[in-house]
Amino acid sequence: MNKIFPSAAAALEGVVRDGQLLAVGGFGLCGIPEALIDALRDSGVQNLTAISNNAGVDGFGLGKLLETRQIKKMISSYVGENKEFERQYLAGELELEFTPQGTLAEKLRAGGAGIPAFFTKTGVGTLVAEGKELREFNGETYVMERALFPDVSLIKADIADRSGNLRFNLTARNFNPAAATAGKICIVEVERIVATGELAPDDIHLPGIYVHRIVLNATPEKRIEKITTRPRKV
Repeated sequence: MNKIFPSAAAALEGVVRDGQLLAVGGFGLCGIPEALIDALRDSGVQNLTAISNNAGVDGFGLGKLLETRQIKKMISSYVGENKEFERQYLAGELELEFTPQGTLAEKLRAGGAGIPAFFTKTGVGTLVAEGKELREFNGETYVMERALFPDVSLIKADIADRSGNLRFNLTARNFNPAAATAGKICIVEVERIVATGELAPDDIHLPGIYVHRIVLNATPEKRIEKITTRPRKV
């Protein structure tokens, strides 16, 4: 089975459609599937619910889909630094399911493991727990959180072999493996494709069984969200 597609648009063809639940890998602008996000925008699909730790920034990442009004709801942990997100949310034009970061990661991990729900202390006694089942374990109160099962996952990796086995680059791994395993269909954008067998088994971060389609983007922009360097000493 050939998993490699000639372009991001071709990789999305026949998979994405209106009203889907999508998981998008990345943390801030680190490890986001830039080409796949652009292709998703160009596909014109509407009424998407997007699971992502962040909502991109104005004009980049998921911020592009917010500008075109293709996202109706975000399931996120951090949504700062995006003025268009703020405008739409405050105007009642965008739904938000605000989720603690660790809970969001576990929702995706549980989805990938086939676990429908789990209990956590995070959020007990706050707005996060409103309307959710509470249960006591060993004298402590926990809130039940439901797992996430995206229709499609769009992720970013550094290297893929032709069978879809993946290696991620340092912190760009972040939410990508969890998003990949949770999705019913996983599409990955990579910077390099190698022959099957070239990656040592111990160097594979995600087995190819979770990956359905691969697209090459050898020169991503990799925009830095905030440059925080200090003056060089002369």
